[in-house]
Amino acid sequence: MNELIQQIINNPIPSLLIVGNLIIIESLLSVDNAAVLATMVMDLPKERRNKALKYGIIGAYFFRGICLLFASFLIKVWWLKPIGGLYLLYLTFDYFKGRAAKAKAAEAGESEEEAVDKNSNWLYKATIGWMGQFWATVALVELMDLAFSIDNVFAAVAFSDNIVLIWTGVFIGILAMRFVAQGFVTLMEKFPFLETAAFLVIGVLGIKLMLSLYEHFYPETATSKFLESHEADWATSILTVSIFLVPLITSWLFNYPKRQKLGEVK
Repeated sequence: MNELIQQIINNPIPSLLIVGNLIIIESLLSVDNAAVLATMVMDLPKERRNKALKYGIIGAYFFRGICLLFASFLIKVWWLKPIGGLYLLYLTFDYFKGRAAKAKAAEAGESEEEAVDKNSNWLYKATIGWMGQFWATVALVELMDLAFSIDNVFAAVAFSDNIVLIWTGVFIGILAMRFVAQGFVTLMEKFPFLETAAFLVIGVLGIKLMLSLYEHFYPETATSKFLESHEADWATSILTVSIFLVPLITSWLFNYPKRQKLGEVK
């Protein structure tokens, strides 16, 4: 642990970039996750929706804590990294596939429903009979929390092998879920392309995790040594920050990508 802290002290700027990236990713994805969870409780009586979402927030904290412990295991087992990379690439592919389907539906004058169909979920169908609608919904919300937590831990490990940085970034990101979520909602409403940027970053991180296969089988090559270096962490951090920052700057200066006006329908 002392060695990991010393690495941070010796390389403060790359370390701050990594932590900053983790906070941004955790916060942006948490807003997207919260939107999904909100659709899952909409069929509950109004007075019980907030209670179900409160349980969802507690579950999010719990599962992210568990996954932070899992991160230290993930770092040590080489074959889990490429599996995580494939998973992140799948998430990226699934997101852009969904966007393409929505664009196609819009061109055809159709509406693409975004609500989660709980009735088709195996857990909901298995539990509603003996737990009732409310607790079956809560169980499904917790399952989604677990899935979201796995997404985030794979993304965190792709940034760095330093478990102290991972814990710091994800922990602050968890706090951001609670205290600055509304600010990120407003930001994403004004700059809707930030969600796309977040999934582009996830794709970049998936590729980085997949490259761990090369590191494992060809450890003595110059490429592998670079991939394991602080310079590689620095390059990844600069690239991912740029994916967020460049479109924000061009949108602010030139309105490209287009900003969303207040009250404007997407």
